Amino acid sequence: MNYFSSNFKLGILGGGQLGKMLLNDTRKFDIYTCVLDASNEAPCKIASNEFHLGDLMDYDAVYNFGKQVDVLTFEIENVNVDALEALEKEGVKVYPASQTLRTIQNKARQKLFYRDNNLPTSPFTRFAYTSEVKEAIEHGSLTIPFVWKSAQFGYDGQGVKIVKSVSDLEGLPNVECIAEELVPFKNELAVIVARTPSGESKNFPVVEMEFHPEANQVEYVICPARIPEDVAQKAIDVALKTSEAFNHVGLLAVEMFQTQNDEILINEVAPRPHNSGHQSIEASYTSQFEQHLRAILNLPLGRTDSKVGGVMVNLVGSEGYSGNVVYENISNIMGLDGVTPHIYGKKQTRPFRKMGHVTIVDQDINMARKIAEEVKSTIKVISE
Repeated sequence: MNYFSSNFKLGILGGGQLGKMLLNDTRKFDIYTCVLDASNEAPCKIASNEFHLGDLMDYDAVYNFGKQVDVLTFEIENVNVDALEALEKEGVKVYPASQTLRTIQNKARQKLFYRDNNLPTSPFTRFAYTSEVKEAIEHGSLTIPFVWKSAQFGYDGQGVKIVKSVSDLEGLPNVECIAEELVPFKNELAVIVARTPSGESKNFPVVEMEFHPEANQVEYVICPARIPEDVAQKAIDVALKTSEAFNHVGLLAVEMFQTQNDEILINEVAPRPHNSGHQSIEASYTSQFEQHLRAILNLPLGRTDSKVGGVMVNLVGSEGYSGNVVYENISNIMGLDGVTPHIYGKKQTRPFRKMGHVTIVDQDINMARKIAEEVKSTIKVISE
């Protein structure tokens, strides 16, 4: 099929920042792109060829949108999977497939998938309701501390809580959930794997992630990860095995823990471009967004190694500020070597909302990390 400067239509479910960055590459290749999102102010609106308003969880909205395109992909997991399944049966190519998304959408099913496929992950218990967690603690079948996770709709640190006492359960929604054993880890790592319908597969280098202690969001992504080579290879092997088990098409970001004993345990996965791959735009031969397009269109996959060391800094709304966004001191960081800001196009800020990211590249990854610290302390996402 001819994708370039043709009548081919690529559909994207979700119009957020991941879609916006994906559209940079559809524009580069002149691929006609349609986007569905519930917000009329979605970042993708100005860059897509067609923008459609609609609820991503609404069956009819997703189904009717999907009927208008040749290949359908998504930049967020919270979409109506029944509609995707119906579209697949009618011949629309959906990548990653509805079956993959159905498993990943629910963290309990996701954990069971790892166990059934002999993929390493932390021990867990599944509960129909959060109220059952307290009963399990009282009966001695569950031991504090552990990590509580909502089975569905957790995103960007939401729906996750470390439980250190029974009182920590107060205020949590009474929903299907899991309780995971708290893993004492050295590092949080991630590997992004790209896979085509014909089975070609390539992985990006292992990255190291540093998280904000309060917001449970990634603050820094460091590539390459500052870990021994044998540990990096273990992480790559686990990611490739996970990709093969899902038999997915497109990108699969595999987030992992490096334990104190240098074992690798899967935390969770995302079947789309991911925060842990943003530095690839400046630092890699092929960005994760271009690679996703290559994968879902069954084109040859690009080179995945890095040209230079890269660190990504997330720009999130500062605490205490809501309203029309102002990027304070942005010109100061642009004066630093190797610094490139990416602004997502969200006009309104609020505490911890993802508003952009900054990439820092340097031949010396430790120097890049040092500059990243300066970037983080200089730029502030505030309001008017």
